[in-house]
Amino acid sequence: MPVKRIDYCQFILTSQANFTMTQFADHSSGFSHDAVKRYLQGDKLTANQVWEHAKREIVVCARGCIVFDDSILDKNHSHHIELVRRQYSGNAHGLIKGIGLVNCIYVNPETGEYWPIDYRIFAPEQDGKTKLDHVQDMLVGAIANKELPFDRVLFDTWYATKDLMLLVDRVGKRFYCPIKSNRRVDDSEGKTPYRAVDSLDWDAHELKHGKRIKVHGFPKDFKVQLFRVEVSSNRTDWVVTNDLAQNSTQDTQEACALRWKIEQFHRELKQLTGIEKCQCRKARMQRNHVACAILVWLRLKAVAKEAATTMYQIKRRWLAEHLRQELRSPALAMAFA
Repeated sequence: MPVKRIDYCQFILTSQANFTMTQFADHSSGFSHDAVKRYLQGDKLTANQVWEHAKREIVVCARGCIVFDDSILDKNHSHHIELVRRQYSGNAHGLIKGIGLVNCIYVNPETGEYWPIDYRIFAPEQDGKTKLDHVQDMLVGAIANKELPFDRVLFDTWYATKDLMLLVDRVGKRFYCPIKSNRRVDDSEGKTPYRAVDSLDWDAHELKHGKRIKVHGFPKDFKVQLFRVEVSSNRTDWVVTNDLAQNSTQDTQEACALRWKIEQFHRELKQLTGIEKCQCRKARMQRNHVACAILVWLRLKAVAKEAATTMYQIKRRWLAEHLRQELRSPALAMAFA
């Protein structure tokens, strides 16, 4: 019996820890290991097909925003999986072997909800594109093809490049992003040399309302508003925006807080869908598994919303029901204590 896409997604949705082809075949009545393999080899799922499902679930907002970030699918113990390369992981604080996944999510700031709207797999050997290239492509695609209302674009320091900030400005959107503490800027209208942003002087008014600066290397007349955001007692973010009407550090901090929604999305993907657990060697099989995992996330999101509960409770409820049944009538009874 051939395995269909919905069959494979059902396996991911139901399985709790093991997401291998062998696990699927061993626990299904009509599917062999070879049938599962043929499905993963033969399907050609793309980000556009995932979007066709995602757009049905999205609740839009005129003040919506899109957020970009990447995540590394950990394959540190793999030796022969295509798409795997050494790359920096923020969670590991170092280089690991993994598959780079660059994501774009849509956030509704009124409800706090978020949905994936696009993604790219980082494979420069195949397409010659950097992660920044992928983000630029997804931004242009979101505006040209997806017809989503949004006015802000959020990303972290790694993507806070001149090219991306100028692109966001050209397409008429507002960016909010932190920059590195050693980024050279000028707040003197050219009267003093550029210096590291963390060496600037701040008075009480500027701490509350921000200050106008020019970032080194940007066009002569391109100014941004800079805010010193105290995230914690030992961390300060230097946030820039092309929204020159923004004059509140508090509002800027709240806008930037939406960026953490993508970290939550990455955590849910990894903990609930087994997106990292596919052991297939071929790139096409890995790509199909990633797409199916995101489809499963969308299903979990919809069911959790309808049930007014969390995605974690939805995913674990089968395990909880099994545990209750085993405690009532154990298949393997404890014989001594």
